[in-house]
Amino acid sequence: MPSSNLFVGTFVHTTHLGHLEVLHDHIVAVDELGFIEDVCVADSLTGASYLARPEATITSLPQGSFLLPTFCDLHLHAPQYLYLGTGLHLPLMEWLNAYAFKAEEQLDQDPNGLARMVYTRLAERLIRAGTGAALLFGTIKEETNLILADAFQNAGLRGFIGKLSMDKSTRPSYVEASTESSLTSAASFIHRCEGLTAHLPKHQQLVEPVITPRFVPTCTDELLSGLGQLSADLNVKVQSHLAEARDQVDWVKSERGVDDIEVFDRSNLLTSRTIQAHCTFLDSPSLDRLKFAGTAVAHCPLSNVYFSSLPFPLREALDIGVGVGLGSDVAGGYTVDISTAMRQAVITSRIRDSARKEATRQPSHGASSSETGSLAIDWKEALYLATKGGAEALGLKTGQFVRGAPFDAQQINLVDPKSGKGLGQLDFFGTVDRVTIEFLEKWWCLGDPSNRSAVWIQGKKVL
Repeated sequence: MPSSNLFVGTFVHTTHLGHLEVLHDHIVAVDELGFIEDVCVADSLTGASYLARPEATITSLPQGSFLLPTFCDLHLHAPQYLYLGTGLHLPLMEWLNAYAFKAEEQLDQDPNGLARMVYTRLAERLIRAGTGAALLFGTIKEETNLILADAFQNAGLRGFIGKLSMDKSTRPSYVEASTESSLTSAASFIHRCEGLTAHLPKHQQLVEPVITPRFVPTCTDELLSGLGQLSADLNVKVQSHLAEARDQVDWVKSERGVDDIEVFDRSNLLTSRTIQAHCTFLDSPSLDRLKFAGTAVAHCPLSNVYFSSLPFPLREALDIGVGVGLGSDVAGGYTVDISTAMRQAVITSRIRDSARKEATRQPSHGASSSETGSLAIDWKEALYLATKGGAEALGLKTGQFVRGAPFDAQQINLVDPKSGKGLGQLDFFGTVDRVTIEFLEKWWCLGDPSNRSAVWIQGKKVL
């Protein structure tokens, strides 16, 4: 009989958008490879048989604690962690020139020193924030991105690593030499990144390469078309920025004569393998276009406040079935903690809904969301975006506790298991006999890293 790691206690997950499930007094059995073998009620014949296994390792969750799937961050600029929380007063294109390009070039000039330090600390910080998988923009230099992949693999963290492709730049010293060299480097990076973990069993391969045209202003049509072909030939994911900010949108329109969604589409980069960040300037037909293509959106509500004059039409995208997850957008967003993105997503959606009601003078008192056509999302929907929504966008089976899924989980303690007192901002209440919806909402609003005591990725404890 194979050995199992048995987790006994309360489990919380979102099985689908808007539906939160709390599994009290359950067992999640995890096999030797880190996959969920079974989920069952502890006080059942099946549960008893698991608990009777002499070789089983049992982890019993303390009272007032629960396991939650790890978060997914769908949009993070890894080298920009170097200057987190800097220069957010500037418009996007000016900010890129003043800070982003310089920082990325700085890491490319010192990959084994500065870059390795920044990326190692970033991986550690993400794990402490409960993130189990991140989709990352890197720099233009292959070696620096291989160090990023290595840092995430060594930390036991899932990393989707994007070597930037950009054959145009407003910074002459930070650009690839030609379209041909950019395409050659992208293909080379894909093979070298895959080679980093080729010696490991499939379930231990935590990093993979992602084709990453920075955005339309830094890529010629020839480069974009070549990257689209490369993605199709090698079946590799694609990430970029789409319709993010007014200055960027106007730049593309004046230079190419069409919107950037058209440029991506004609380059075969708007596919089911693609995740596009922001999308704040997309109208309804454009959202339909994403739905038809199977392209997912990395919703970054915090950075949108700083760099976009429009919010992302989240409710409309969800209602037509566009895949959406959340992104921190470091360093356009000033924190790697996806909890901030969850809260900001709800805040932004409520502001949108209130503005619409004021504009139309539509009565809201006593009316249901279906009657008012509410644009708001609630905290349960935001939790879905942070976990299962992000996992689906990345093609992962994580994000919920079901048989066959990788065991990617974080332990949340509402109270200190030793003293019984509330932890962090939850210190205003004591004993928690049962994890209720009310307590979960309190944690969602007020929780911080002090409430997180452990993180597992693919069954391995990394925090």
